[in-house]
Amino acid sequence: MPTMSSSRWLAATLVLASCWLPTALGAGYPVGTTAEIKDSARKLAYDLMLYYHGNETGMIPGILPGPPTEHLGDYYWWEGGAMMGTYIDYWHLTGDPSYNDVVTEGMLHQTGPNEDYMPPNHTASLGNDDQGFWGMSAMLAAENKFPNPPEGKAQWLALAQAVFNTQASPERHDETCGGGIRWQVPPTNMGYDYKNTIANACFFNLGARLARYTKNETYAMWAAKTFDWLWTVNYIDHADWRVYDGGHVGHNCTDVNKAQFSYNVALLIHGCAYMWDYTNGSTIWETRINKLIESILRDFFPDGIAFEVPCEGKYVPGAEGGCTADMLSFKGYVHRWLSVVTKIAPFTKAKLRPVLDKSARAAAAQCTGGETGRRCGFYWSGGVFVDPAVDKTSGAGEAMSVLAAVSSMLIDEANAPTTNATGGTSKGDPNAGSKSRGAVEPLAPITVGDRAGAAIVTILILGSAVGTFGWMSFGD
Repeated sequence: MPTMSSSRWLAATLVLASCWLPTALGAGYPVGTTAEIKDSARKLAYDLMLYYHGNETGMIPGILPGPPTEHLGDYYWWEGGAMMGTYIDYWHLTGDPSYNDVVTEGMLHQTGPNEDYMPPNHTASLGNDDQGFWGMSAMLAAENKFPNPPEGKAQWLALAQAVFNTQASPERHDETCGGGIRWQVPPTNMGYDYKNTIANACFFNLGARLARYTKNETYAMWAAKTFDWLWTVNYIDHADWRVYDGGHVGHNCTDVNKAQFSYNVALLIHGCAYMWDYTNGSTIWETRINKLIESILRDFFPDGIAFEVPCEGKYVPGAEGGCTADMLSFKGYVHRWLSVVTKIAPFTKAKLRPVLDKSARAAAAQCTGGETGRRCGFYWSGGVFVDPAVDKTSGAGEAMSVLAAVSSMLIDEANAPTTNATGGTSKGDPNAGSKSRGAVEPLAPITVGDRAGAAIVTILILGSAVGTFGWMSFGD
């Protein structure tokens, strides 16, 4: 056999490599087996952490730096809390503890002096939804048995209770629009005159989850009341169960902004599943779950792949996307929350899992960008990575969403969220949040009578529901 000179051999090798490299880099992440999913999730988690600098000297733990792109502006404070929650789920689903210390540091650094996720640097521009996202991540840590903070530090369950208590304060509830909490907390903020779905959905969700975790019916009654209010003001369309954004108190919330966002629907489904479980499978909550699932699959998974209706068009080369920085992260929350719904309310699994798996595979397939050939974009249904120089949509939100979608494929093998009665170890504090101005009266400690009264509160909740059944912020 004739031999090649070293220079000719090198040249031939480079030619072969040039032919092979685009194919290899363009393959996306494999997610066909459990081992592949875990390996792909591990790489996605590593790449997402490259956007975070809170663990570096001189930087602030817990927040994402801005801007994600010159077109979209800074990341908002709440998105750091959402990222912490994504890593808590990543650890729970994969068993990889690589980022646990970073998460604990970030979660505790942002609690603020009163340990209620109202840090002075952000209080002046605080939205109820912003605080709510941090509270939901703390609740997730308690449910997933994420390693507890050191003794002497605020504990996960207590932090979730603190957020709920401050949001249940009379200061944040008024008679305008017949109830509900406002988008913004300080009266001086633009948006204080707006009562929106996401702020109330966060409060509803926390109440439902705290009810299930602690068996304290006060949380459940707040949750039921909040969902009923959303229905009464027509933020949930009575005909087709579309979920709308909100309305202004000056119009008694009748000027409903019919913008739709995927995370609004998903967060309500998630909370309804917890209420279904808490009420031992009530038909009212089951109906709500089913109707809202029909709504989200119809509107936000038109081809069985997550699609953000208000800002995502079929990609046209040279066209610039209309999504804000926060919208670019919504798909990940949808995948995370809906996958948990299949554990809490198993009757949803047959309908949700095939769609979530198809969507996750599409998400993983388009992560072929950047110098590494594995950078993720926002447009999943096209099956190709969209150049961020053209569309300016490739950053932490997009990476977070794909990590969430891929790691959530492991949900069948994961434990369901725990409670105090099923192995939960996080310590609560019914007085949490009382140091802040206007905190709600502390909830009574759970007694034997509270647990025995669970069946009674189920009846009360169902009675309340029967009577009514017949913007996460674009900036701080």
